[in-house]
Amino acid sequence: MLPESAKPYLLNAVYQWCVDQGHTPYILVVVAYPGVSVPSGYEKDGRMILDVSPRACHSLNMADDWITFNARFGGVARTVDVPMAAVAAIYAAETQEGMGFADPEAPSTPPSSPEGGGIESADKPAGKPERPALRVVK
Repeated sequence: MLPESAKPYLLNAVYQWCVDQGHTPYILVVVAYPGVSVPSGYEKDGRMILDVSPRACHSLNMADDWITFNARFGGVARTVDVPMAAVAAIYAAETQEGMGFADPEAPSTPPSSPEGGGIESADKPAGKPERPALRVVK
């Protein structure tokens, strides 16, 4: 089994391969993992497939610990934050070729939010802990 530190490199490599081949890169995310911020109502069996192609999302950032981007869900722009550990697979939608990873184990402490985060989604499921947000105080 590969160390968790290899995951960002592998995700970026498969993502780039998909884009270079003209395929649509999808990621499979475990929604219940702490820190995942996605619009509710689109998950199935606790997982959600996200289209991370350049035409479907904007400001994609695949950092070492987080994947963040903006996309439209039901015509409404949303910010999506996914801890790297919550990604269960990345693959090409057209061919189903890609890479899967072991189901993530929940950490003992929630992951810290991505840099530049702080946008709270109003459609988070009840019972999930809220991510910290910065506020301007005058």
